[in-house]
Amino acid sequence: MAGIKIGRMTLGVCATNCYFLYREGASEAVLIDPADRGADLYEGLKRKGFFVTAILLTHGHFDHIGGAEQLRRLSGAKLYAPLEEKALCMDPYANLSLQFGSKTVVEADQWLSDGQKLTLAGIDFLVISTPGHTAGSTCYYVEEAKILLAGDTLFAGSVGRTDFPTGSMGKLVRSVKEKLFVLPDGTKVYPGHGEYTTIGEEKEYNPYCQ
Repeated sequence: MAGIKIGRMTLGVCATNCYFLYREGASEAVLIDPADRGADLYEGLKRKGFFVTAILLTHGHFDHIGGAEQLRRLSGAKLYAPLEEKALCMDPYANLSLQFGSKTVVEADQWLSDGQKLTLAGIDFLVISTPGHTAGSTCYYVEEAKILLAGDTLFAGSVGRTDFPTGSMGKLVRSVKEKLFVLPDGTKVYPGHGEYTTIGEEKEYNPYCQ
């Protein structure tokens, strides 16, 4: 079976990382967190020979969902999001979009639960609920490639902020320690902002999770 590849585009006022995963040699791709400019994401991937067949959201903040509706409409892809994040996805005040001059809401085609497994574009994803940054913040783990799509839960040397609606630092630290630090040390962590890191690196050096 062909290996799994990951690409990144950084978009929007918060420089949000939008990742796309695909099997080497295949045209189907799964896009995580379409932050902004859904049409640009669609056209950019199309020029590279990719067709978006699924969209995954890690949480409902405006800078992770801004391009979701446009991308879904253009691509015909199904949109998946954490069930515990439904209220945030549907509330433009809580998801901060109103404060940044827009009114962004999104409803998933399928709401996801902790521990659920998905096979999208020939890739197996495990849904890991990691509340803290928001009530329903979720990470997606691809065991075959040892890849964790971490959203705004875990960063290189840091964790997500918790001063927005539904955030909790206590829950976030517990999520990281109990749900993420049990993954193999070599797991590559791809966060919603900034550069990638590894689980082993964060277990040893992340000052928020010692």
